[in-house]
Amino acid sequence: MTDQGTDEVKEEIEYQTIAEFLESTPPNQLINISDLSSIKRYQSGGIYNEMRTPEVQLHCNHDQCSGTRFFRCVSGSGKRLKLEDFEFFYVTYRCSNCQHVEKTFSLAAKITTESKPEGECYKFGELPTYGPPVSAKLIKLIGPDRDDFLKGRRCENQGLGVGAFIYYRRVVENQKNRILGEIIKVSEKIGAATEKIEKLKSAVTETQFTKALETAKDAMPESLLINGHSPILLLHSALSEGVHALTDEQCLELAGSVRVVLGELSERLSQALKDEAELAKALSTLMNKKRS
Repeated sequence: MTDQGTDEVKEEIEYQTIAEFLESTPPNQLINISDLSSIKRYQSGGIYNEMRTPEVQLHCNHDQCSGTRFFRCVSGSGKRLKLEDFEFFYVTYRCSNCQHVEKTFSLAAKITTESKPEGECYKFGELPTYGPPVSAKLIKLIGPDRDDFLKGRRCENQGLGVGAFIYYRRVVENQKNRILGEIIKVSEKIGAATEKIEKLKSAVTETQFTKALETAKDAMPESLLINGHSPILLLHSALSEGVHALTDEQCLELAGSVRVVLGELSERLSQALKDEAELAKALSTLMNKKRS
């Protein structure tokens, strides 16, 4: 007769590589790492585990880079890890391209099996803060509520769904007229239908946030649609949810969606105005050429 305990399927441990952990894991996470350490030998012949610090790919905001670049460890490498107790330390990486921008991680790590590379690593935080950078176009769109937006971004990075959702909602509510104003500007530039522009202007004068988004949702220029959908309609759908009726995980998912839609809208607004400016310049050049 088989013992009941042997019939249970042992849960498989999920591992990340140390590079994946440093690149893409938010702070306040304890993760199993498949290649946490390298096995080294003392001159006397004994062995020990040394923390690995491979090169990683991170965003570099230096003018020379402005994108993802390889970063290499410049401080904190060579840390010896123990089997039972966490070691606490900092690791600093520097961009290999510009040689200026640095990223520092605050970590705790220990090995789980002696003389094996596997272990556990905890990320307390990182400086600059975790997460992809917020585009300058989005910062310009939300204007005076930049600080609240960045607070929401930090909440999102830390998995605080309710906090992120509340901050993002506050930003969109406060900057409703600013966002609609930019949409009106594009609509007028491209010669959108008068009734649609009037709808957008009516939404600006509407004091109730949800009614304003409801009024504007069908008046978007085609160039601003995201996969055929109105970004205002998408924002209205997400932000009309009552935060008290949602779990923290649901709030986190909605908050991320709001941020992505706002970011895409800011890119499309900027591109639409740029395209119009380039077209006007081209027409002016051709008309002047014709006269001469």
